[in-house]
Amino acid sequence: MTIYSVVLAALILGAAWLSTSVRIIRQYERGVVYRFGRVRPAVHGPGIALLLPVADRLQKVNLQIITMPVPGQDGITRDNVTVRVDAVVYFKVVDPMRVAVDVQDYVSAIGQVAQTSLRSIIGKSELDDLLSNREQLNQGLELMIDSPALGWGVHIDRVEIKDVALPETMKRSIARQAEAERERRARVITADGELQASAKLSQAAETMARHPAALQLRLLQTVVEVAAEKNSTLVLPFPVELLRFLERAAAAEEDGRSDAAAVVPSDTAPATDNGPSISRAPHVPDARQAGQATPVAGRSTR
Repeated sequence: MTIYSVVLAALILGAAWLSTSVRIIRQYERGVVYRFGRVRPAVHGPGIALLLPVADRLQKVNLQIITMPVPGQDGITRDNVTVRVDAVVYFKVVDPMRVAVDVQDYVSAIGQVAQTSLRSIIGKSELDDLLSNREQLNQGLELMIDSPALGWGVHIDRVEIKDVALPETMKRSIARQAEAERERRARVITADGELQASAKLSQAAETMARHPAALQLRLLQTVVEVAAEKNSTLVLPFPVELLRFLERAAAAEEDGRSDAAAVVPSDTAPATDNGPSISRAPHVPDARQAGQATPVAGRSTR
């Protein structure tokens, strides 16, 4: 009984020693050992760490990237616009010794620095920069937070502005500005299109003036395009040049009729009931008959 009790006591003491002196450090952790209150220069890596009972105390430091949201901060931009901006910070520990010794709570410290830096960047920027130039602001904010964090053994991996909240009046003003800008662009594009179309139409008119047959071809093409739509009503464009040609032809015909009426005398027979009046031309005697019948002056005839 005595030997068994001694062995059992030894096993109990060994288990207690193992529980107080053996620690397991994960792959993403590092161990900082304090011996009688003083930090040991060596940092334990992943695996099993053996400690002296009662004398040593182990503090584990996480090396994973920590994602910390920054609460929304109210501020006034450089162009006197009240906004509310929130961000997110990605950071990790690069020096476990400094994090364990120099800073009491490095996560809280990084959070406070991020909030003050965000307020500062809001005051230095304009509203347009916050809305459209966020990459440059993110880089500036990262530098502002990373400067004090390096002294604590923390590296700021990335900082991004999540959202910019604007007042309702400012949202309406921005909407009106955007609408006016789009309307201006639409008018400029329409005017430019009309200018280009007028230039092309002018070139087409010059080509048709040099080649009159081109106008007829264009007319036939228009007829084909209209007929392809299977409409019940066919609208046929009539060229103005053809109207002018018909007008000149009608004027020439009227001139010819007036010249013929001037040559022919107006001695006409009266109209009868059986038909219209027939104009009769005057009888012109033959020159020989006129010479024989006409007496010669100065001679007597028998």
